[in-house]
Amino acid sequence: MGIRRADPYIQRAVRELAADGIEAGLFHTSGPAGDDDFPGHRERLDRGVTPREIADAVAAWGADAAVSISLPCENALRDAAAKSFLDAAGIPTVMTPLAATMLLVDKWETKQLCRRAGLDVPDGFRVDSDLLAGRGLTVPGYRDALRVQAERVGYPLMSKPVWDSTSMGIRTLRSPADLDAHLAPGPEAVSTVLEQVVEGDLCSVDIVGRPGSYRILPLCWTGRAGAEPVFTFADLRWCGPREEADTAFAEVARTLAGLCGDLGVHGSVNVDMVYTGERFVVLEINPRIGGATTLSCAASGTNTFTSLARMARGLPVTGGIAQRTCWAVEFLALDGIPSAALAELGRHVRVVTAHELVIDGVSHGDIVVFTLARGEEDRTVKALTELHETSGFPGAEVMAKLGALLDPDR
Repeated sequence: MGIRRADPYIQRAVRELAADGIEAGLFHTSGPAGDDDFPGHRERLDRGVTPREIADAVAAWGADAAVSISLPCENALRDAAAKSFLDAAGIPTVMTPLAATMLLVDKWETKQLCRRAGLDVPDGFRVDSDLLAGRGLTVPGYRDALRVQAERVGYPLMSKPVWDSTSMGIRTLRSPADLDAHLAPGPEAVSTVLEQVVEGDLCSVDIVGRPGSYRILPLCWTGRAGAEPVFTFADLRWCGPREEADTAFAEVARTLAGLCGDLGVHGSVNVDMVYTGERFVVLEINPRIGGATTLSCAASGTNTFTSLARMARGLPVTGGIAQRTCWAVEFLALDGIPSAALAELGRHVRVVTAHELVIDGVSHGDIVVFTLARGEEDRTVKALTELHETSGFPGAEVMAKLGALLDPDR
């Protein structure tokens, strides 16, 4: 994903640095980056750049400190290794240390960390691709042992690659026959985590800071969890009032902050969860900024990138739970955004960002984030309904979801 996913908060952070006489530089490996994206030094690196080469490029530019804002997780791991070189060169780098990052990018290791911390996680087990393929030690009973585990957990099962992110590679196994197909040997086999399907509302939270001071941003609601894997941005995503869930999350937030401290998290992590209506079940902890970072910043008035820059400067960062100051809503416009309709949208709500969503070089339409104040729900739905009727934007499906969210009694 390009840097535009961070609109407009990274630009604000860079301008704040410039106001203090500090130049910011961006080292990136994909997508264009112009003055509007990053108003500072910009340097394009090869997609296959090594951690050592990143460290050398940053040092050659003359950096005094560095911050990792890479995603997805494989790039965060690369940056954690680069941090080791940069720290050794006297360039302190805001990034979770490599040892902890390696645990967090591994879904099975993350599950064990969460369980030991007292957090709820889906029941499951690990499938090792080397044992399935007969590489190394031969274990004749391995597949049968996995079949027994599957019967214990129960079908359907969700299969997730141990190393992957942004919902890639997830499959549903509904029967023993599906499991047998999953366990078939093959050169493309990857190690996976098989776990029970937890139904409920998908949500995520960003945690920013360093040991002793972690800022927990508001919960963002990102869709519905069930047996069918869904595209990360397929549903309406929002950050707004949900009193019962907010109350239930308070203790989970404290536990997550404690786990971050134990791991030495230094920077930002993103936690994906399912809320069942009774409990929060942790699916992943990603050692990086999240796909909903813009939402949580918009809803709370907290700029994650400003916090990261302050950490790089050795300045204090605010801890505790950040309170929401408004609604923030994000939706995908698959057919793009008519320019006139976008201008009209801006007359009724505060448009935070509106741009093309490109992931791994593939366009998924345009993504829009807007905010509105509490008490403006009914007026906003009426205005957007009129906009839809005259322009077709937002689309009918999005409008139905916006109405159900913002004005459920209509």
